[in-house]
Amino acid sequence: MKDSLLADPLLGTTLTLAAYAAGMLLYRKFAWLHPLISAPLLVYLCLRLSSISWETYQIGGGMVSFFLGPATVAMAVPLYKHAMRLRRMLPSLLLGALVGSAAGLIVNASCVLLFGGTSEFLRSALPKSVTAAVAVDLSGWLGGSPGLTAALTVLTGLFGSVTGPWLLRMCGVSDIAASSIAIGAAAHGIGSARLMSDSEEQGGLSGFSMAASAVFTPILLLPVHAWLL
Repeated sequence: MKDSLLADPLLGTTLTLAAYAAGMLLYRKFAWLHPLISAPLLVYLCLRLSSISWETYQIGGGMVSFFLGPATVAMAVPLYKHAMRLRRMLPSLLLGALVGSAAGLIVNASCVLLFGGTSEFLRSALPKSVTAAVAVDLSGWLGGSPGLTAALTVLTGLFGSVTGPWLLRMCGVSDIAASSIAIGAAAHGIGSARLMSDSEEQGGLSGFSMAASAVFTPILLLPVHAWLL
């Protein structure tokens, strides 16, 4: 019976959802403890204490990753609701996303080269500022490690979500549209979800910037890909 339970995809799926629900409860009490930090730790502890292998967990846990793409597409809902304002701001939004995408690639590459990172780490770190669904594919295309890219992308989103609004205020950026575009381009879906909890309009602007960055980044990486080859 134990073997059949371990082979059931519902095990990994249920464990993932339960860990995230627990992480949300902790987040309500401890604002500094983001559920994307606590939930993986809870899953890890459960696997260690129950001696369940990673491969067994992934039978069902990997199913959750499948919904990453649809969840990203769902960010289009606030875009549709605020389409009129977005249309008026379209040139500024596109320019902001383009500059943000280019700046992200330059900063990512500069940090890796400055600290003597390996070629594989450079290829994995370059796309970490775009949404994970795109970053992982770009990492494989560049010859990096998709797993490492996924971890770096989540950490980037968490850092931007927690510190982004504060850093922008410290830099004197008070315009809502400008800050939303910046967070969408730098902290992708996690940062956009953070803004969505404050304002649907901010979440919509950030979501547009995230989507535009997902288009601009692969284009900007074309010459980089040719150089790395």
